[in-house]
Amino acid sequence: MAKEKKKSTFWSDFKAFLSRGNILDMAVGVIIGGAFGKIVSGLVNYILNPIIGFWLKTGSFDNWKTVLRPAEVEVVEGVETVVQAESAILWGSWIQTILDFLITALCIFLILRVITKARAIADRKKIEEAERKTAEEKAAAEVAAKAAAEKEASYEASVRNQEVLLTEIRDLLAKKK
Repeated sequence: MAKEKKKSTFWSDFKAFLSRGNILDMAVGVIIGGAFGKIVSGLVNYILNPIIGFWLKTGSFDNWKTVLRPAEVEVVEGVETVVQAESAILWGSWIQTILDFLITALCIFLILRVITKARAIADRKKIEEAERKTAEEKAAAEVAAKAAAEKEASYEASVRNQEVLLTEIRDLLAKKK
């Protein structure tokens, strides 16, 4: 008996993955995240850096660097040509990246905190509604149990009355004989 070749479901699985709503949500999130990253970078580059650069000797945060090897420039007929680019540690750019990260992380934290609190409020309302329904169902069950107990007591009283009547009828019939 030959083994059947297992059909590859890669493409059908991939197609199903793409058609799910989650992939679209993820794509929208990536696009919005990229735009948000540009906003944060703009805040750091155009607002924070000039303020910080005001107190630096270089006058600009972007210019804060440690030059390891200066650029080699060759001047031919009044035209400067860079032969070897400068090699430097760009402290300002690195700190800009850290500021971008911290501001982005803070914004995401704040957004998630609001979402978490909103979910907690919604969950609390659901729990309160469920507790209210449970209390109503418990009260209805107690009322139904009380009504059933009263009905059973009424049946028992009726059975006792019938027994008394049957006993009286039997006694009367026994006297007539």
